[in-house]
Amino acid sequence: QLRLVESGGGLVQPGESLRLSCATSGFNLDAYAIGWFRQAPGKEREAVACVASGYNIDYADSVAGRFTISKDIVKKTAYLQMDSLKPEDTGVYYCAVPAGAGSLFTQCLGAEGYAHWGQGTQVTVSS
Repeated sequence: QLRLVESGGGLVQPGESLRLSCATSGFNLDAYAIGWFRQAPGKEREAVACVASGYNIDYADSVAGRFTISKDIVKKTAYLQMDSLKPEDTGVYYCAVPAGAGSLFTQCLGAEGYAHWGQGTQVTVSS
């Protein structure tokens, strides 16, 4: 059974860093695209970063240069390193994968291609 479990969220001050983890099971992470998304209160869910199944990496403009996505195939875990955090980065962060291996081979930042989601982890950036 495919499963995604996020962790690593918390309360930090502006300018600080957090690293989110997405532990996976039930599928071959090496063959799947994986994305990170976030949803702030009262706002729609937005894509943050992704690694395509062909290993292309993409970031939302709002986080480019501050966030880094990676995946560790041996640990079956994806990460989102978030540096220089801002209050507008506050929200629930989710990891997600598409329905099948090999899909989202190059383009991966749109939420419509994802079928399986974790439960989310809260990130709050506030002074």
